[in-house]
Amino acid sequence: MTVASQVKQCLSTLKGIEATLDTFSLEAKNEETRKVFHETCLLTRRVIADIEVRTGELEREEPQYKGF
Repeated sequence: MTVASQVKQCLSTLKGIEATLDTFSLEAKNEETRKVFHETCLLTRRVIADIEVRTGELEREEPQYKGF
């Protein structure tokens, strides 16, 4: 497995985690719990954005990885 495919797999996994955290934040009954899930979801979104930038860099540096 190439580095680019591992990074993209990681990105995909993080997007799944983000969706799960968002669901938990909507379904939580306790306000404090809801807030923790929401904040964690926002943090995960920032990590996703950083990895998406890195994915773009990988694709520019190594065009053969584009679209993987």
